[in-house]
Amino acid sequence: MSSRNRGPTSTIVIKLGTSSIVHETTHQPLLSTLSRVVETVVRLKSQGHKVVLVSSGAIGVGLKRMEIPSRPKSLSGKQALAAIGQGRLIALWDNLFGQLGQPIAQVLLTRGDISDRTRYLNAVNTFKELLSMGVVPIVNENDTISVSEIKFGDNDTLSAITSSMVHADYLFLLTDVDGLYLSNPRKDPDAKFLEVVSSVAEARSEVSTATLGSNLGTGGMETKLIAAEIATEAGVNTIIASSKDPENVQSIIEYHAAVSIPGVDPSTIPRPKHTLFKPSLNPMRDMKSWTSHTLFPAGTVVIDTGAHVVLSRKESGGRLLPVGVIGIKGSFASHQAVRICVRAKIDSPGVVGTAQAEEDPEAAVREYARGIPTSVLASAPATPTIGSRTTSSSDLTTLTMGGGAYQSLYPSNLNLPSVIEEDQVVVLGDSDPIDSWQLVEVGRGLANYNSEQIDKVKRMNSSSLSKVLGYADSDYVVENITIRIPP
Repeated sequence: MSSRNRGPTSTIVIKLGTSSIVHETTHQPLLSTLSRVVETVVRLKSQGHKVVLVSSGAIGVGLKRMEIPSRPKSLSGKQALAAIGQGRLIALWDNLFGQLGQPIAQVLLTRGDISDRTRYLNAVNTFKELLSMGVVPIVNENDTISVSEIKFGDNDTLSAITSSMVHADYLFLLTDVDGLYLSNPRKDPDAKFLEVVSSVAEARSEVSTATLGSNLGTGGMETKLIAAEIATEAGVNTIIASSKDPENVQSIIEYHAAVSIPGVDPSTIPRPKHTLFKPSLNPMRDMKSWTSHTLFPAGTVVIDTGAHVVLSRKESGGRLLPVGVIGIKGSFASHQAVRICVRAKIDSPGVVGTAQAEEDPEAAVREYARGIPTSVLASAPATPTIGSRTTSSSDLTTLTMGGGAYQSLYPSNLNLPSVIEEDQVVVLGDSDPIDSWQLVEVGRGLANYNSEQIDKVKRMNSSSLSKVLGYADSDYVVENITIRIPP
């Protein structure tokens, strides 16, 4: 493709799996493939792009060094091989990039490293500084010290989180197939190929993900769908392409730059083979992405239908009022990540019955709205006016107060008091204990109060927080909530 179609410069994350770095049986480094990857990265940088490489392969290289035929099953064995192989792997990359005068940096991460907000921001700033210096960061999970609780699980997930951290424009998942198929193309010669995926959830329901990774790797197509979901939610164009032709990375970027030009007919431009996962039109901001994908939840906050409906709307700001909480599971401190769950009734042992979401949503939202902070209502007129602009849901409209829009998307026939009595408490409609329900995770957020405090104020109005707890740092018990499963 001609240079005039290169388009604007981008930040690009390229992920290579173990099977693309070392031979599956001999464990010899695939120098031909690696050299072509290096040449592609250097060529992209010469055009002004910033590139981050996520590289697996430490254990594979360790296997070759120790002449061990297969991956050990024990955690300590894998960690030992990772420690042996990581130094040799980064030395290999440094040698290859050094032939072309390109400096690199090693970045080893675990989920624990970025679960703390300060350490996460430090990692983000380090990436930013390295890229501004013209360095190619080479990222891998720090397998030597990782345990299950702090592992990303696979480098597909790590690459997606990395793409969110560096605000990438593209994430390339280079693998041993050239894109996403509805079935395994190795077994089904008529497998349908998907060029563009607009919804990862819909694709997951159609695609057979029973494609295991190689004997050396940990991933498969399912892990790539998970990575695509994380990255697209952060606004990143995610692409699955073949690692056998790394030069296609540049061709794919140039293709999408060309077809984005107004008036250009895409059918007139050759399309390199790949699957594109389109980014979200409303990507998560940094804090929500961090909360949703990098933190290990310390406990669970169970919410009612009204809270679930409201939180699923963008206008809620991802903030949960105490009135919407119906229970707590586990112990957690303030500022820790928590699961946001709804309930599904267990009619008999092992049988899940009526889901909470089947309750009347308008009535549930009306009940939840009674906990709106007094700080919002204090300046409002006695009778809120309902704006004429409606949302996509016919029974929910925008509530306008005091000349400004309090976009809570509450029912249009909701009559809110201008001031809620300080000691007024909303009572839970049913008395069933939490243990008689099955919990379904619908999202995650950051707790403003600890588990004991939230349990004390559940079902109460926000104005009761200071009276019950002795202080009130926020009207909301959980913030930065991302609802992944809408009602």
